[in-house]
Amino acid sequence: MMFPFTAIVGQEALKTGLIVNVIDPGVGGLLVMGEKGTAKSTAIRSLADLLPAMTAVAGCPYRCAPRPQGDGPHCDCPACADPAGATVPVRMRVVELPLGITEDRLIGTIDIEEALQSGRKRFERGLLAEANRNFLYVDEVNLLEDHIVDLLLDSAAMGRNTVEREGISVSHPARFILVGSMNPEEGELRPQFLDRFGLAVRVAGLSDKEGRLQILRRRMAFDADPAGFAKGWEREQQALADRIATARDRLPGVTVPEDILDRIVAITASLALDGHRADIVMVRAARALAAFRGMAEAGVEEVRDIAGFALMHRQRRQPFEEMGAGAGRLDQILADTLT
Repeated sequence: MMFPFTAIVGQEALKTGLIVNVIDPGVGGLLVMGEKGTAKSTAIRSLADLLPAMTAVAGCPYRCAPRPQGDGPHCDCPACADPAGATVPVRMRVVELPLGITEDRLIGTIDIEEALQSGRKRFERGLLAEANRNFLYVDEVNLLEDHIVDLLLDSAAMGRNTVEREGISVSHPARFILVGSMNPEEGELRPQFLDRFGLAVRVAGLSDKEGRLQILRRRMAFDADPAGFAKGWEREQQALADRIATARDRLPGVTVPEDILDRIVAITASLALDGHRADIVMVRAARALAAFRGMAEAGVEEVRDIAGFALMHRQRRQPFEEMGAGAGRLDQILADTLT
């Protein structure tokens, strides 16, 4: 039994970052920075448990969505190549990536001997195949080896994983919502890795007595009777699930007015950010947030509410300066640009 997402006390930034990514996975994932014991993994697993089932091609090892009539196959597996393939409901889940993972376990391997002897490609799927259309959660992402992070982020950006060995190539979809967590005190990610996460949030334990007491009471009630506790939150859970489903359907019709685009670019230009990923992320995240709020277009409030998530980890820092140290400057830029 999973702890209900709507029963999590506080951590609104974490919840919002996850929900925005679920509404539009193109936002690019979420980096969660902060101490342990702050409901990071609980929030991810409980949100996945809350989401409605997706439709997948029956027998597809990558859980591909059924293709529109007349389109080509979504991947190389026989199930997706079969135009009469049946479909099945599948639930989104959280696939965890361990710190000591090898390259072969991550991307998969090709049995070269089998290919040479029989002419057939025998591909042993890796974790990226399991992660397709799921959450991929990496705890302590800052402690992963650099080449593993490179492979991971490349697949996340491209939406595909390609394995090549001895002239033999296998490619499969790898569209997942990447969520990484880290404690900055244990080491930081390189700037080029930080930029590849669409959004970033800071989390911390609640310091007020009433908030901490509420967490304790809910946890004790859940441990004593998980099913009974979950039943008490069914209405809130269903309401949020319906709201997310409606936002997903509404998203393609949500617009971003030209003046809002001008303001977004003014913000990123004032911060002298490298590249243009921040601009794109802010537009997509603002649209997703507007869809969640039931709006037909993204406005100033959506940009203001999402700006810190999209820009905190992208601001240039002085040597030994902590991430988020430029929050005051960002607040001033937002005040000047969005008023």
